Amino acid sequence: MTQTVDSTDWYSGDHATFGDRLTAAREAQDLSQAQLARRLGVQLKTIQAWENDTSEPRANKLQMVAGILNVSMRWLMTGEGEGVQEPASAEEIAADAKAALADLREMRGQMTRLATKMGHAEKRLRVILREAL
Repeated sequence: MTQTVDSTDWYSGDHATFGDRLTAAREAQDLSQAQLARRLGVQLKTIQAWENDTSEPRANKLQMVAGILNVSMRWLMTGEGEGVQEPASAEEIAADAKAALADLREMRGQMTRLATKMGHAEKRLRVILREAL
C-alpha cells in the first residue's frame, strides 16, 4: 500500500525541522554546504549546525538564505508559504518515464522514415548526376 503526503505540508512543522527544510532548499538549488557558506559569508560548520538543528541563523542571515535559496523566510521557519516542491512519487516518476519512452519511440520512427526518405533522395541524385555526366 502506498502512502501519500499532502504537498502543502511536505516540509511543514509537523513533518520537518528548519534544518530539513534548509537542506531540501539548498539541494533544490544544487548547492553544496560549502558553496552556501561561501555565499553567505559564514563558516561551513555554521551551515552544518543549521542543517543539524543545533543552531539557527539570525534574522539577517535567514533573509539572505531565503533569497539565495529562492524560498520564503516563513517557509524556512514554519514550512508554510513559498518553498520547494515535494519529491515526485514513484507513480509520477513511472508515468513520466513511460511518456518519455513513448516520445523516444515516436522520434525513432520519425528518424527511420527520414533516413529512408534521405536514402531515396540520395539515390535519385546519383542517378541524375550519372545521367548528366
